Amino acid sequence: MNGPAPWITAQLSNLVRQRGHAWLLHGPAGLGQYALGLELARSWLCEQPKDGLACGHCASCHQVDTRTHPDLLVLMPEVLALELGWPLDEKTQNDLDEKKRKPSKEIKVEAARGVVHFAQLTRARGECKVVLVFPAERMNQVTANTLLKTLEEPPGETRFVLASEAVHQLLPTVRSRCQQFPLRWPEHDEAIAWLTQAGLEPEEAVFLLKVAGGRPEMAHHLHQAGLGSARWRIWPAALVRGQVAAFDGLSPAEVVDVLQKVCHDQMVLASGGAPRYFEPKLLVAGVSLTALKNWSAALMHSARMTEHTLNAGLMIENLVAQGRIALNSKG
Repeated sequence: MNGPAPWITAQLSNLVRQRGHAWLLHGPAGLGQYALGLELARSWLCEQPKDGLACGHCASCHQVDTRTHPDLLVLMPEVLALELGWPLDEKTQNDLDEKKRKPSKEIKVEAARGVVHFAQLTRARGECKVVLVFPAERMNQVTANTLLKTLEEPPGETRFVLASEAVHQLLPTVRSRCQQFPLRWPEHDEAIAWLTQAGLEPEEAVFLLKVAGGRPEMAHHLHQAGLGSARWRIWPAALVRGQVAAFDGLSPAEVVDVLQKVCHDQMVLASGGAPRYFEPKLLVAGVSLTALKNWSAALMHSARMTEHTLNAGLMIENLVAQGRIALNSKG
């Protein structure tokens, strides 16, 4: 896909007209926080902006595209930086290359100290420097506290854009130092048009948008990951049989997400309602509502543990086993 989605561009146009050195963009995952934050940074740094928006052609825009802009510092977990192509400092990269440790899933305090130093440097070009933090909730308390003074009163023309998918997890002291901007949900037809333009068949786009809870970026991610409707439709029956292989290629967090949706629809079905994610014929009739409630509680606990598991394969086996027991419990 070329350029940001239309609902991102519309919100960007709103943002660039407003004053403020620190913005907190927030909303559920899959609404485009990272895309909007990066486009806002690009617009602030652009040398030939039009109506406040980045031109996409100047040297500054090119440097943002190639991850080499000297006045842009991106603060994110090392795992995500590697995934999105943002360079790490030389020592960190060497440690990872030599397998001295695994990439961090949190934003480390050393990186926050780097932001403080970056803010004190003279601008290399343009009118400002920009720090993009995503996902901002991945800062632990020590990391966040390290940024507070610089976030409140940045030296020179340093601007911050924090993008969060769980704003409630941020320290109140961080939230209070930023102007908040809640991302809007795209209209259904707008999201479907964007997904079909990205290569999804209309029926597939409708299905995945529903599975993703109306969040088009999440739906697009599912499509790219090969998690289309064909795979979703086999999962309830696979759980009944305890078929772990049906979940091959998924991380523990992704398996928990799938199972929570199955559990949700099974509970709705058991209560006489209309399922949200799965066709009723794909679900299991007569399942014990008590067993489903217990399964739901167990999944909520597992969701908090997915990033800390030492053995992903074993965790997925246990998750599938729990699902098999719950779905074979008759009311």
